[in-house]
Amino acid sequence: MRRLPVYLLLDCSGSMMGEPIEQVKNGVQVMVSSLRNNPQAIETAYISIITFDSSARQLVPLTELSNFQMKDIQASGTTSLGEALKVLSNSIDTEITKTTPETKGDWKPLVFIMTDGMPTDDWKSGLAEFKKRKTGVVVGCAAGNNADTQVLKEITENVVSISIDDITKFFQWVTASIGVSSTKVEDSGKEVGGLNELPPPPSELNIVV
Repeated sequence: MRRLPVYLLLDCSGSMMGEPIEQVKNGVQVMVSSLRNNPQAIETAYISIITFDSSARQLVPLTELSNFQMKDIQASGTTSLGEALKVLSNSIDTEITKTTPETKGDWKPLVFIMTDGMPTDDWKSGLAEFKKRKTGVVVGCAAGNNADTQVLKEITENVVSISIDDITKFFQWVTASIGVSSTKVEDSGKEVGGLNELPPPPSELNIVV
C-alpha cells in the first residue's frame, strides 16, 4: 500500500508558552481523532511530528493513525527552524519508500510548518537541504504578529497567517487538508498539487500573497 506521509513541524519556543502550546497539543489530538474516523485517511495517512525550540527533534516518527500517540511538549528556548528542516530532510530520506521500476513508493509527503517567531539559527542551510527533497504540498503557518511570513515564503509559496488565539483553527484545516489529500490519492491515484486543491481555509486563516 502506498502511504501518504504527513510531517508537522511545530514551533515550541518560549514565546509559545501557556495558551498557545496548549492549543497545539489540543489541535494535534483533535486532528488525529478526526482522521481516525475518515476511512480513506485511516488507510493511507501516516503522521510524524517534528518539534523545534533551541534544538529540533523528531518527536513522533512516521506512524500510522491507528498507532499514533502524541508525546508531551513544553514551550522553551529559541527557534531552530533551520535545524527542524534538516531533521525533516533526514526523516524523508530514511522513512519514505521511493518508487522503483518494480514497485510504487509512497506518495510525496505533505508538510505543515507552524511558527510564531523568527528563526534564531542558520535557517538557510536547513532550507537548502530541504529543497533537495521531493515533497507534495508544503504549507507554512505564521501564528501571531511576530511570525516572519517572509521566511516562510522562501520555504514555500503556500503561506497562511493566523492569530495566536486561533491555532486550533489551523489544525482543523490541516485535518481537512489531509482528508482531502488521502481521498484524492485513493480515488484517482493523483496527488494534490497546490493550495488551490486543498479545502478553503476557515475565515480565521489569511492566505499570505
